[in-house]
Amino acid sequence: MVITPLDFEFISTLIRGESAIVLDVGKEYLVEARLDPVVKSAGFASLAALVAELRHNGQGELRRKVVAALTTNETSFFRDLEPFNLLRSSVIPELIKKRESSRQLSIWCAAASSGQEPYSLVMMLKEAFPVLGNWQVSVLATDLCREVLERAREGVYTQFEVNRGLPVPYLIKYFEKQGGNWRIKQDLRKIIRFEELNLIKPFSGIFEMDLIMVRNVLIYFDVPTKSAILQKLRGVMRSDGFLFLGSTETTLGVDDHFERYVVGKGVCYRKKAS
Repeated sequence: MVITPLDFEFISTLIRGESAIVLDVGKEYLVEARLDPVVKSAGFASLAALVAELRHNGQGELRRKVVAALTTNETSFFRDLEPFNLLRSSVIPELIKKRESSRQLSIWCAAASSGQEPYSLVMMLKEAFPVLGNWQVSVLATDLCREVLERAREGVYTQFEVNRGLPVPYLIKYFEKQGGNWRIKQDLRKIIRFEELNLIKPFSGIFEMDLIMVRNVLIYFDVPTKSAILQKLRGVMRSDGFLFLGSTETTLGVDDHFERYVVGKGVCYRKKAS
């Protein structure tokens, strides 16, 4: 199923407008592979037919499914251990000390995909910081893809998925067997609120976050889009909050209002003092 240059340009423009993801020439193979299931499930005879329908009727469910299909949803439990080590050793202890009077903690996992990151974070908090059991801990997880959010809410993972980074004691303690799969137990699932949100659009209802995880997302955007997103993130962070990006991502040269917070091999970001 080969996409023509004109159809690829149309899809690239659509995706950039909806999600700010840049699909350069050379990514035709990715578009073909990701849209093949959409072509089949929607009953089109070819990828060209799907694009023709989008040109004719570019709004609605089909458009949303195409955007969702071209969004990268790669994730795993405890992906990249250093951020979790930094959270455990320094960031969460500092936040607990500073929020001791209010006993409230607000966390946002953006681009949460199918939920492994927020569930990993909550498991870590339960294991390492039992004091938070008496706190009001709010965990918001967002993504622009409705389908992966539904998977995250259900909390059902394959054997392959739980084998990727999840410690066996956590599997035994926080999951229950469901056929050939594993499901996060209800008491853990109910801690996290999953909502649909596009990072290039307004952050409605989000404010005063103590900790924001938005990892391995900015790499898909151009510099002006990265800058705009970081500016909005600053706007919803508390003055002494923390921002975690992916290991290959940085605020340097993109938003000068952040400074690096480094402990050992762990790196995150804080807002510079005004």
